[in-house]
Amino acid sequence: MDHQTIYNILIGLISAMLGWWLNNVWMSINELRRIDKELADKVASIEVLVAGEYVTRDEFNNVMSQVFSKLDRIMDAVSKKADR
Repeated sequence: MDHQTIYNILIGLISAMLGWWLNNVWMSINELRRIDKELADKVASIEVLVAGEYVTRDEFNNVMSQVFSKLDRIMDAVSKKADR
């Protein structure tokens, strides 16, 4: 074998190995992009879920009035106990 044949074989092997490696890198990048898109979609759906569940002002006022009425009853009971 002459030098040119050895050189061609080496270049061919190196090119094949480099092509295989670049193909693996390309496939890994595409897989990461797919996973990233799935995660972004999940986060977006969570954001919509959280943003859609706010308490309305009427519900808040209703609950707070119930809390304050119970606190007033507790305060009255404590005041009666303190008077004895």
